[in-house]
Amino acid sequence: MYLVESKGGAIACMLLALFFLGTWPAIITLLERRGRLPQHTYLDYTMTNLLAAVIIALTFGQIGESTVERPNFFTQLSQENWPSVLFAMAGGVVLSLGNLSTQYAWAFVGLSVVQVISSSMTVVIGTTLNYFLDDKINRAEILFPGVGCFLVAVCLASAVHSSNAADDKAKLSSWSNENKTGTEAVLSSVPEEAIPNKVTKDLENGNGPVHKAKAGTATFLIELEKRRSIKVFGKSTFIGLALTFFAGVCFSLFSPAINLATNDQWHTLKEGVPKLVVYTAFFYFSLSCFVIALILNISFLYHPALGVPRSTFKAYLKDWNGRGWAFLAGLLCGFGNGLQFMGGQAAGYAAADAVQALPLVSTFWGVILFGEYRRSSRRTYVLLFSMLFMFIAAVGVLMASAGRRK
Repeated sequence: MYLVESKGGAIACMLLALFFLGTWPAIITLLERRGRLPQHTYLDYTMTNLLAAVIIALTFGQIGESTVERPNFFTQLSQENWPSVLFAMAGGVVLSLGNLSTQYAWAFVGLSVVQVISSSMTVVIGTTLNYFLDDKINRAEILFPGVGCFLVAVCLASAVHSSNAADDKAKLSSWSNENKTGTEAVLSSVPEEAIPNKVTKDLENGNGPVHKAKAGTATFLIELEKRRSIKVFGKSTFIGLALTFFAGVCFSLFSPAINLATNDQWHTLKEGVPKLVVYTAFFYFSLSCFVIALILNISFLYHPALGVPRSTFKAYLKDWNGRGWAFLAGLLCGFGNGLQFMGGQAAGYAAADAVQALPLVSTFWGVILFGEYRRSSRRTYVLLFSMLFMFIAAVGVLMASAGRRK
């Protein structure tokens, strides 16, 4: 079994995990904005998410000889380690619920805001729990100022969202005044031929014309609402915020659950039974995540939530538009979580929570893929750059607090 033991190796795992975990939400959001049903996307995503855990277990978990203290993956499958397995599976359950919630929350309040709030809750709650579970191996005088940087970034992110929302409202108001109609009516019923823009073929769906407006314009916002699978206009943002805070609580618990599964701080294992290695824990974690996602999303096919169109399992099997992207999202999330746990096992799970600076990556993709913050005010840009600076400071400080597990 291969274990990351150096501080440098742990930081490398965290940085790679940061990129992966910040990228997969952008892909899921992209598919929703192009009209793919979230139930279809999540079912595809969850299969490759489990596949990533299996690949990691069969490679890193089987490298080298199996010892009594560090058994390989297959060796541990037959050991009496069920208390630790249950901790790992509990972590998978809360992660699955959190990911499922954010998939809908992204549509209501935006990718950047959801990621900032949920990541910050994870850091404030989860990092504190991990600090004490890890027997304080991380340097508190460095770790908790890093948590403070996250909190400052949250305040800035809220200001960014408020400023950008005001910019968008002004754009729509200007558009509606020019066209002498209410914005609400425009977003809900304006005919496509009334919007004079170039027509292009949707690269993802490939099934019909999609107007290509310039990012950041009022017409762009109108076309987006007409095309997406989760209709949000006229609905309260409270729904999205409630889902976001619920997801934040879930995300703050899954890392401590893995910590308990791999280090047995509560001494639940029988004497002589080796602790669960990180690869075995991650396998059980991903397995329970897969089962919960499968049950809930098949149910949502026939009983959809939040006004999403109804579907069937047969329709899901036939829906290949965007399936490759959904598979990629699952792999990125799976490998990202695996790398986070590998780094956490070596340098402390509190320091590994530095990957919660993933809004840095998500914001980057939001600007590149979705045209977020295009044609916004100077105030919005100043707040945006300030937020990104604080996240960079936060991830640097949390990584600097990394210790070394004895």
